[in-house]
Amino acid sequence: MDELKEKISYYLPVIIFFIITLIIWEIIVQVLNVESWILPAPTAIFEEILKTRSLLIEHSLRTLYESIFGLTVSAAAGILVGTIIFNFRILERTLYPLLVISQTVPIVVLIPLLVIWFGFGLLPKILIVILACFFPVAVNTVDGLNTADKDKVNLLKAMGASGWQIFSKVRVPSALPMIFSGLRISATYSVMAAVVAEWMGSDIGLGVFIVRSSNSYLTARVFAGIVLVSFFSIILFQSVTLLEKFLIPWSNSSKEESY
Repeated sequence: MDELKEKISYYLPVIIFFIITLIIWEIIVQVLNVESWILPAPTAIFEEILKTRSLLIEHSLRTLYESIFGLTVSAAAGILVGTIIFNFRILERTLYPLLVISQTVPIVVLIPLLVIWFGFGLLPKILIVILACFFPVAVNTVDGLNTADKDKVNLLKAMGASGWQIFSKVRVPSALPMIFSGLRISATYSVMAAVVAEWMGSDIGLGVFIVRSSNSYLTARVFAGIVLVSFFSIILFQSVTLLEKFLIPWSNSSKEESY
């Protein structure tokens, strides 16, 4: 009960601010009589969500599939590549800088190439999500493995521990909080990347829903799509947070003590 009260008190300021913002938004639109195709009121957006709920569900399922599948693959690949880079120093001097350089290329400019190579199907959308989500996980894995306590590592070496024992008993536990930080960042990227990929060519998805609504000047529908994109990003972010609490509870207890 006390924990629930603490969570409510923690999130109460942002909830109040959000509600006040919506009220001010509604008042401005109503008082100034702003055209709905320019800026719809929050109530109009909510009504549009209810009116088009079946259509939104259909588009959302595709976007969520692309986001979750791409995030899962990028998480596995990022952890694997990060681990390999850490264990082979020559790769840290060659591949790691290339990972950083790869982030200077906007994902948007790669979409036309993927469409040319793989068509307008599901594959290029998932590849875009993987490319967007891979970097934070890989980099945080390398950095996390490097943050292991050197005294603990030296102690295990002095006790005759093998490299695998040191890696699994010291380096992995110390790296997990940073890995999950990268996963949380990737979780917020995944839905956005899927939507952007759908803009470039697809027949279904929230990206398609938003573009079609925009072309028809159905601004309330555009906002409805944006609301769902934000909502799903928050859901995935919180899902990763819950997974972290389940797998590494010691990290969360240390965070709570630091506040």
